[in-house]
Amino acid sequence: MNRRSFVKQAAMTSASVALALDARAQTEPKPAAQTSAMPRGKIGKLEVSRLILGGNLLTHYTHSRDLQYVYNLAAHYNTDEKIMETLAAAEANGINTVSMHNPPHPISVLRRYRKERGGKIQWIICPTAPVEPGLAQYREHVEELIKDGCEAIYLWGVHADSLAAQGKFDLMAEAVELPKQFGVPSGVGGHALEVVQACEEHGVKADFYIKTFHHHSYPTGPKPEQLTAPYNEFPGYWCKNPPETVEVMKSVKKPWIAFKTMAAGAIPPKNAFRYAFHNGADFVLAGMFDYEIEEDVKTAQETFAASRERTRPWFA
Repeated sequence: MNRRSFVKQAAMTSASVALALDARAQTEPKPAAQTSAMPRGKIGKLEVSRLILGGNLLTHYTHSRDLQYVYNLAAHYNTDEKIMETLAAAEANGINTVSMHNPPHPISVLRRYRKERGGKIQWIICPTAPVEPGLAQYREHVEELIKDGCEAIYLWGVHADSLAAQGKFDLMAEAVELPKQFGVPSGVGGHALEVVQACEEHGVKADFYIKTFHHHSYPTGPKPEQLTAPYNEFPGYWCKNPPETVEVMKSVKKPWIAFKTMAAGAIPPKNAFRYAFHNGADFVLAGMFDYEIEEDVKTAQETFAASRERTRPWFA
């Protein structure tokens, strides 16, 4: 190869690489310009979209009842790249917040989305470390999340259910106060309504609640005889007594994020969102695949607009 042919070949190679890099840049998911005016509310100083992206599908915890293959199906679909595409789609449609627990790998994907793709979506995260006297491991998780820029933290519902059942209200209060030391809102999650009641009664100063909420009018909903058993013994539902939840939450003057509103896919979004907003929820936390986001956002916007008159005032 002489000098002239070498220069020609090098130029062609450089052009090919540039074209390949440009094509890759065009296909990488990036936060798009917001196309939807999603209503928002405030939790402390944090401005949060009324529809929040749930993290269970992103962490592959699909709660698919006895359909075990769905876990692997979600894991194969929601790859790291697809998760970042989902986050970008959420932002493009006006959702500015994602909420999930903190398994290491999914959190690393959220981190990558911010650092590599310029993502701005806010995090509301629940640490899964044990809540034990001294809060040593729990503090580690909280500090790691704060270091990553997490905007709000809440006590995981699994922990809160257990602590409330055991009467460990002082420990709940300590766990809730910890994130406040770092200047971020701190809430409490719960499947059992007793969690919210205990916090209100015993002075646990949660800034917000994340409480399950959905009706029972779906085929796999609980039967009356099942309602005397612990909530977690029946995988088809996560809100044991919806009417009682409505009544209790009327007196709770703090923002309420309703989750499990679709009973893990058993209730259509339009039905679920209307039930949640109309009956007092300030926000709806919904697990969504990327291809569902645009339609769900439109549904949430329409439902929110039609839910101005309700028995519980807006607290966010």
